[in-house]
Amino acid sequence: MPEGDTIHYAANRIRPLLEGLVPEITLVHRRFTADRWADRLAGRTVTSVDARGKHLFLRFEGGFVLHSHLRMTGAWGTYTDGRKWHRGRHRAWLALRTDRGEIVQFDGPVLELMTDARARADRRIAGLGPDIISDSFDEEVALRRIRGDDQTRTFGDALLDQRSVAGIGNIWKCESCFDAQVDPWRRTAEVGDDEVRAVLRAARPRMRNSAAHGHRVEPHHVYGRDGRPCTRCGTIVHRRGQGDDNRPTFWCTGCQT
Repeated sequence: MPEGDTIHYAANRIRPLLEGLVPEITLVHRRFTADRWADRLAGRTVTSVDARGKHLFLRFEGGFVLHSHLRMTGAWGTYTDGRKWHRGRHRAWLALRTDRGEIVQFDGPVLELMTDARARADRRIAGLGPDIISDSFDEEVALRRIRGDDQTRTFGDALLDQRSVAGIGNIWKCESCFDAQVDPWRRTAEVGDDEVRAVLRAARPRMRNSAAHGHRVEPHHVYGRDGRPCTRCGTIVHRRGQGDDNRPTFWCTGCQT
């Protein structure tokens, strides 16, 4: 699943192609035909492009918001100079064009046009914790939300709860716990406040760098490295499913205690 850094990176790519301009809607998935998106957004300027956690918002004048969540399958593509789309046209849900380039959303699965008022009241959005990538991220609010969660959950699973901290996904769960030398399998109650802060402080700069420059700039120290030696202590990296969704967790039993 694309994590918060991927969504912020997409917003950073889309913003200069759309913001302040009136886009032409060149493709809308047939499931949205009855909603008349092209008619409702015709002639409207894109006032802002922003991200919060794993959610992306294209805001139009008149109080309209296109809300996207990519889950496991979706992607945003930006294309200039007539470059070819990286996925087939049959997989596109929405395509917008300005004189600066094309913006395409592929494979959904969550794409919806709503009013700004509805977006503010939507539980999926209003209930999000502080965005770890945001300039205004509040570490203490995130800590309080983690403490307000079920303390019997394993800590790695608790980090994925977007109601506590928005943006962290499976990769950064593993990487930040490794960086802070915290075992993701400990119960949340057993992880001290300073350890929680250390994990958040490990995740934040790496995710912000990835949001600015793309995820490939940040190497993985444990994620996807099961069966290989730990880059810090040489112990073999392990992998096991964690939480109700059985998301794979990678960790080093030698230095994450």
